[in-house]
Amino acid sequence: MLEETLDDASTRMDSSVSVFEDDLDGFRTNQASTTLVSKMQVGVDMGGATDTLLMNQLAMIAVESARTIKIEAFYPEAAAAIVRAIQMSDLGLNPRVDGQTIRLILPELTQERRQELVRMARRRAEDARVSIRNVRRDAQSMIREIQTEGEASEDDCKRASKSLQDLTDEAVGRVSELLTNKEEQILE
Repeated sequence: MLEETLDDASTRMDSSVSVFEDDLDGFRTNQASTTLVSKMQVGVDMGGATDTLLMNQLAMIAVESARTIKIEAFYPEAAAAIVRAIQMSDLGLNPRVDGQTIRLILPELTQERRQELVRMARRRAEDARVSIRNVRRDAQSMIREIQTEGEASEDDCKRASKSLQDLTDEAVGRVSELLTNKEEQILE
């Protein structure tokens, strides 16, 4: 029972780190990257009903140059929906449209915008850490419950609690490492 609790906590912590990592992929840096837009949600009219798809399901996305992202929509209606999604996003980019081809030219980030992006990344990192700590709290209460019900010895529960803290420290460390790397990318 203790192993299952630790395995579940580890999986949930890994999930929190993965969500944070995906979130950071959407942050703009001074280099063009397909991850900036590939997971952007796009509302597409599908014969009267609107469906939400990821941009990488509607178009081929490539880095054309150091500051240009090229998006080739699979069909004309998708191109219009992609343009709308980009304009409504918080990226602050103005797409250039040529038929089904959309180009995003990334301007140089100002120092003020870089600092704002770093602050946003730090807030998201703290949210990820809180999520990881919540997983630890839930698992710790499960361990206490297992001990109270006599399903495991006190020593086994103490070892499980130490393992849980090690898992937490590792996950928080990965979040900090991801944040540091992204801050460097944003500020360079």
